[in-house]
Parts: sequence; structure tokens; C-alpha cells
Amino acid sequence: MGRSVRMRVRDPGDRGSGRARSPKARGRVSQHEGDPRAGSGQGAASLKAPQPVQPWAVEGPVQAEVFVLRMRSGRPELAGPCGPDPWYIEVAAEDDPVEVVGRLSRNLMGEPVLVHSTSWRRARGAVVLSFVVVNADGQAPQLAGVPISRAELARSGATTAAPTIATAQVLEHGLRHLAWLAREDQVVIGALSEEWKQALAEYVPEPFRNIL
Repeated sequence: MGRSVRMRVRDPGDRGSGRARSPKARGRVSQHEGDPRAGSGQGAASLKAPQPVQPWAVEGPVQAEVFVLRMRSGRPELAGPCGPDPWYIEVAAEDDPVEVVGRLSRNLMGEPVLVHSTSWRRARGAVVLSFVVVNADGQAPQLAGVPISRAELARSGATTAAPTIATAQVLEHGLRHLAWLAREDQVVIGALSEEWKQALAEYVPEPFRNIL
């Protein structure tokens, strides 16, 4: 067996003059001062974990802009709660815009044939989501209808929005979008009548003029 080792526990207050004092602690200074990667403690520099970067965030009010459509004598017409004008609905942050538009349309006018969002833009101090709601031909007969006229599209640049967008242009875009769905989307194909499909056949895609 090895020799026993004697240990002495020294009181912190013991300041015997016969023993060497411990070296004085070094002050806390910033190592590699001026290097933004270094921490404030001594020793090797520590790299700080990168903060997650949020690519974008959206806050603020949202409004639904609803164009209520029906067919009369083979021609589409606007026939909503606001007549020829769009119907605006405020959408709360916790609400699904499609659900809100469908529910309010159902409450005011009966079950819609189709509810679909066609575009969005910044306007009226909010983010505006544009919708088309298609009703059955004889639905909500108390609402006056106005025949829909064609309009030129609002043209944007390759990376910029159109400087101005009129309501008629939003509706024109919405009907062209609906016309595309009536040829490509099985749900829309099944929901719309043949009369609607024939009327929408006139709404054909146009080239993006800004990059031709």
C-alpha cells in the first residue's frame, strides 16, 4: 500500500505569512476587442449562434372584395348585395377568407354555386382579396342585376405592380381566371353550367405584353 497523505483544509480567512498567496484574479476584459464574434469573457472567442432570419411577415387588416355573379338570358351580370359595386367584407386575423365569404353569401343569398379567390392587391388601407361568387340563375331575385362589360386589363411591369387598378379591371381579371378554371379544373368544370362555360369561352388569355 502507498503512504498516507495528510490533507489540510485551509480557512478562507487564514492569511499565514509563511505561505505564498494565490495569484490575483485577472480582470474581466473583452478578448479580441473589436471583433464582433468574440464574447465578453476571457479565453477563446466564442461564436454566437446566428439569429433566425424571417424572410417576410404580414400584419394588418384584410378585406374581401366580392363580385357576385349570376347568369341571365345567356349573359353574366353582377347581382350582389351592393348591386353593380363590389361587396366588401372585413376579415379578422383568425378567420379563413374563403369560409367567411362563403358563409356570408349563404346567409344573404342562399347556397352559392362557386366561391373562388382570383387575385389580391394593396388598396383601401388593407390587403384586398378579390373573389368571384357564382349564384344560380334564379337565386336571390330581389337583387338587381347589371350586365358585365369587358375591360382592358391593368398591366404591370415585369417586377412592378400596375400603377392604378380599376374595379372593372379586377372583375375582368377574375372572369379570365374563372374561364381558365372552367377548362382546366375538374371541380369548377363540374360546378358551372354549360351556359356559363359558353359565356366564359370569350375570355381568352392574352400574352404578357411587358416581356414580349
